[in-house]
Amino acid sequence: MKKNHNHSKSIKNSDILLMPEISLSRRRFIKAGLISLCGLWIPFPARSFAATPPNGRCIRLYNTHTDEHLDICYRAKGGYLSEAFSSINYILRDHRTGEVKPIEPRLVDFLHTIGCRIGGTPCFHIISGYRSPLTNARLRKKCGGVAKKSRHMLGQAVDIRLPDVQTAELRDIACHLRRGGVGYYAKSDFIHIDIGPVRTW
Repeated sequence: MKKNHNHSKSIKNSDILLMPEISLSRRRFIKAGLISLCGLWIPFPARSFAATPPNGRCIRLYNTHTDEHLDICYRAKGGYLSEAFSSINYILRDHRTGEVKPIEPRLVDFLHTIGCRIGGTPCFHIISGYRSPLTNARLRKKCGGVAKKSRHMLGQAVDIRLPDVQTAELRDIACHLRRGGVGYYAKSDFIHIDIGPVRTW
């Protein structure tokens, strides 16, 4: 069986002389493209790679007991993001028992608004998020100031501090917003916020 040579292309001497120049041009083109790409590759902080959705809200949290960080956008134009709240619920879990319960979205909005008033993207240090009834009862026996029907058990309260912000200033900002309850614990260096009736202590 004869091979079909009709589609084979003969290379002339003049073509051979031109090939290195074409090859160099391609190399220059590829090199220029790579340089352009490198020029666009700016080392943004890690959180910048997770694009904020249109009209979105983001939150940064650090659990002081578990050493876990969370930097996440939890709300978009269409509403709250369920996957984001799965992560928020987990980092705000009862670290003593490991129980995870839903956190009220309005509480996260409260935190977000405090962050907006402070400016930048502050990372809230979490002292206490959700508390199981068992944990709440034990804390009541161990120390004073723990409500029998604490809103921590409903996922409606969180105890926070911000290392770069005076705790008294943090309290004043939270009180001014009038979104719920605000407790000031100067000796322990944190504030309590919840989405219950507006009140202070």
